[in-house]
Amino acid sequence: MNTTPVTLRRPTDRDGHALNRLVERCKPLDTNSVYCNLLQCSDFADTAIAAENQAGELVGFISGYRPPSRLDTLFVWQVAVDSSMRGQGLALKMLIALIERVAAEGVRYLETTISPGNTASEALFAKAFKQLGVKPETRVLFDRATHFNGQHDDEMLYRAGPFSVVTAKQNQETA
Repeated sequence: MNTTPVTLRRPTDRDGHALNRLVERCKPLDTNSVYCNLLQCSDFADTAIAAENQAGELVGFISGYRPPSRLDTLFVWQVAVDSSMRGQGLALKMLIALIERVAAEGVRYLETTISPGNTASEALFAKAFKQLGVKPETRVLFDRATHFNGQHDDEMLYRAGPFSVVTAKQNQETA
C-alpha cells in the first residue's frame, strides 16, 4: 500500500477554516460553522489531531472531547479524511496517535457515535477496538424520531474500554 507522507499534530486556531473546507469535502459528514471549527482547533486541540501533507494542506482531522462527567473517556466527534488520502490507513493512524496522546492524561475508554450503515466508520472503529484489545458495547444514543425529528438517522453509541496503550502498540506492531 502506497502512503502519502503526512505530519500528525495538535491543531491550532489557524486550522479552523481549513477544517471547515475539509469537512465540506467529506460528504456525508455534518458540517459546522467556521466558528465551531475554530473552537475545535483551539479549545479542544488537546483532544483533536490534524494531518497535513507535505504541501501543508489539511488532509485529515479527528475532533473529540472528554465529557466533563467522564474524564477517563475520549468521545470522538468526527473523523474527516480527504479523498486524496483514503485507503492509506490515515484515519486509524490518526485515531491511535490521538488515543496514545490522551491516554497519558488518564483516558481509558473510547466512545463515538455511528449512524447505522456507515460502513467506513464501523470498519475504522472495529480496527481501533481490536488494536486496543477491547470490545465495544453499543446502544442507541440519539434516536431518529425522538432527537432528530425524523431528519437524521439514529446515532449508535459505541463505548469500549478500559484499554491499555501498551496493548495498542503491541497489536499495531504485529498487524
